[in-house]
Amino acid sequence: MSKLYFTYSAMNAGKSALLLQAAYNYRERGMETMLWTSGHYGAEPDAHIGEIESRIGLRADAHLYRGETDLYEAIKAEKTRGQIDAIFFDEAQFLTKAQVWQLGRIGDDFGIPVLCYGLRTDFQGELFPGSAALLALADNLREARTICHCGSKATMTARMDEDGNAIKEGAQVSVGKEVYVSLCRKHWENALGR
Repeated sequence: MSKLYFTYSAMNAGKSALLLQAAYNYRERGMETMLWTSGHYGAEPDAHIGEIESRIGLRADAHLYRGETDLYEAIKAEKTRGQIDAIFFDEAQFLTKAQVWQLGRIGDDFGIPVLCYGLRTDFQGELFPGSAALLALADNLREARTICHCGSKATMTARMDEDGNAIKEGAQVSVGKEVYVSLCRKHWENALGR
């Protein structure tokens, strides 16, 4: 049996860079990897390939998943075409609970490690559904760390408008002109006026 891993953090902790580095390490040793990222936003509705890109410029092509994607069947089908030694998921907070269970079964049934990377909480301090399921089901949890402007560990993410004011309400996922800032809990509460 292989394991389901979840590496989580606030924004800008380098999760995508960690994922791409780990995938590179597998490939450097002659192993086959399968990379996935969310088709939740920014991708054409019928697109199947996207890209994982880190803030420091690392990038790689990746399969796209959406809420309706049966990951177990998609990975099982890919496995019939060739060896898969490790599977990586970026933006894992967008997985559904059912998809997280599917990833657990991939590890259990095929002995393939599944490594997921994503945010733990949204801008309102609430767990994402995929993150909640991963926190409950993953065999191994790891926190990637970043810092607040005060130097303390950042555990929260604030959504800021164009004028630098914290947004307190809205959809859990928003892709617009907002900026996301990693903050410690104290400065996150201050930004939201709590």
